[in-house]
Amino acid sequence: MVDWIAVDWGTSNLRIWALDADGNVVAEKRSDEGMGGLEPAAAEGVLLSHIEAWISDKVMPIIACGMVGSRQGWQEAPYNTTPTAPIQNAIKVKTKDARIDVRILAGIKQDTPADVMRGEETQIAGFLASRPEFEGVICLPGTHSKWVEISKGRVMQFQTILTGELFALLSKQSVLRHSLGTWDDRTFTDTLKDTIQAPQNMFSALFSIRARGLLEGDNVGIARLSAGLIGCELAGTTHYWQNRHVVIIGTGALARLYALALQAIGQKTEDYRASDLTLNGLKSAYKEVFK
Repeated sequence: MVDWIAVDWGTSNLRIWALDADGNVVAEKRSDEGMGGLEPAAAEGVLLSHIEAWISDKVMPIIACGMVGSRQGWQEAPYNTTPTAPIQNAIKVKTKDARIDVRILAGIKQDTPADVMRGEETQIAGFLASRPEFEGVICLPGTHSKWVEISKGRVMQFQTILTGELFALLSKQSVLRHSLGTWDDRTFTDTLKDTIQAPQNMFSALFSIRARGLLEGDNVGIARLSAGLIGCELAGTTHYWQNRHVVIIGTGALARLYALALQAIGQKTEDYRASDLTLNGLKSAYKEVFK
């Protein structure tokens, strides 16, 4: 029996879980109908098309996170301001269908320096649900990587870096797309260390990837590009990770690269799957919002 529904609705993807009263997943659906391709007015219909079989005349509680609560989402959920608990507020969505009670979790903003997150706060809440005593830093690799300082169960400050987006642009739309080749861990760690020591040389180092390919037949440009960008990120966030307890919340190959990078410079890490923590965070939010 489905007692409530959890929704992770990002820019590109939609993930939905049906859960019973004990928080066990009884069904799950995924879709590429992200908020980035939808008009806000279409969101309710899209959601209903996926969950119709799970609802009846009884009002179904639904808790959602991610870009569904952005200014361009279904309904904007205003940001909470640091320092703040990762989950603080949830707005009630005005729905046409009376069978659903939808609440969207708020993101987090930082006034100085200006920064925002939406979706990551739920992963952080999912982590803290099982580690409430944690004091340290959480790294969330992604299109826009985030470094988050946690103390006493609150997000104290955070910093966002466009590393993933820059990698996508440079690897697909710049001259470097002709020089990527294959992956090599040793090249990655060596380039990373060089970059952290002299991040000011990054732009010339980027072009050398192309030159190495043309003149030396170098075939590991993708490792050099990734290491250069992640190395610059680490050089600019030393005040977060240096001599700190670092937890990485991520997915697959990208999370592995951040762990490899930090370990290469002597930093120990703990690694957690983002999808697991998103669901854990939504479970925590459900208990706060509906019970």
